[in-house]
Amino acid sequence: MRTFEDSYRHKGLRKKLVDLLRAKGITDERVLEAINTIPRHFFLDSAFDEKAYEDKAFPIAVGQTISQPYTVAYQSQLLDIRPYEKVLEIGTGSAYQACVLAEMGAQVFTIERQRALFDQNKLSPHLKKYPKIKFFYGDGFDGLPTYAPFDKVLITAAAPYIPEKLITQLKVGGKMVIPLGEGSVQKMLRLTKKEDLTCNEEEFDNFSFVPMLEGKKQ
Repeated sequence: MRTFEDSYRHKGLRKKLVDLLRAKGITDERVLEAINTIPRHFFLDSAFDEKAYEDKAFPIAVGQTISQPYTVAYQSQLLDIRPYEKVLEIGTGSAYQACVLAEMGAQVFTIERQRALFDQNKLSPHLKKYPKIKFFYGDGFDGLPTYAPFDKVLITAAAPYIPEKLITQLKVGGKMVIPLGEGSVQKMLRLTKKEDLTCNEEEFDNFSFVPMLEGKKQ
């Protein structure tokens, strides 16, 4: 079960988390404010209530994880979100990352391949407060061509390669943030789509994500 009470203690723990993220190099105040606003414990089983504001990843349903807050903040900062931008997120998971983007003013289109997680998120009372998030059950490698083009694309799993379909769905001038690589460690990349439809590629730090898999899972 999840707890949907946001106490003064929870708010104080969030403030400490934000201070830690700032100390670790997160400088985008909009990202920090979003993390300070969102009750992360709402996205975890109540057994993790005391630990929800530690800078750690935790297990959620069907063998997946809710990302470490630093990772969420890092990817969000690289995306450089602006109000009203359309963002395609691959890998909804707990929907915590999607809520951070929505708090920053983005229109979020998020795809989850695990039916159990998709159904769980559709039923969450907290997520009903975020009409800017549209949830889809599908294969992230295919993206959402019907809703393209997107200003930004965020991939929240370890991609074995850069999915060409997602580059196609990105606007010229748009950015994709993607942890690239198989194995235990991935390199965080930011791709910016150019007028000639190729991408400028920037490399950042190493991270560890669950693998991005093809297809849908019932």
